[in-house]
Amino acid sequence: MEKIRTGFAICGSFCTFSKVLPQMKALVDAGYDVVPIMSEFSYATDTRFGKAADFIAQIEKMTGKKIIHTIDGAEPIGPKKLLDVLVIAPCTGNTLGKLACGITDSSVTMAAKAHIRNARPVVIAVSTNDGLGASAKNIGMLQNAKYIYFVPYEQDDHIHKPSSLVADFSQIASTIEMALKNVQIQPLLK
Repeated sequence: MEKIRTGFAICGSFCTFSKVLPQMKALVDAGYDVVPIMSEFSYATDTRFGKAADFIAQIEKMTGKKIIHTIDGAEPIGPKKLLDVLVIAPCTGNTLGKLACGITDSSVTMAAKAHIRNARPVVIAVSTNDGLGASAKNIGMLQNAKYIYFVPYEQDDHIHKPSSLVADFSQIASTIEMALKNVQIQPLLK
């Protein structure tokens, strides 16, 4: 079996890194050829959830590849047809808005734009505190966009964050499999 060339782009929902990175490792362990991508912000920012340098070291060791973290680094993804599928996990409300409006001002949005030009799937694993608020319209637009597929998602804390949505990151691999067949995994809402 030929390895599936999978871009795995990480945005700044730092609280979900502990759930996302094991899914990246699971893809590597399953034989996927994982190309790591990080937004400039997630690549350079230390938070209470961990130091950027530690995440970088962990990801590069896991994948055996240097992380793409600049617009210039992500641009060749399109013309060189480097990927079969691109995963954005976690995908923040900020990135959702940029993707919905066609704004390409980060390594992750450039990776998506460059990849979609080849009519290949982008898998989004949403993580945003305003998914049922300001970001709802962007999720709706993207759910109707060609080549965009969502990992199933749900409210993650309806009591304290009633507008917050988060993907079931454990379904990333299943969503990739379906997206490569041009099918949205169902059920989408958990």
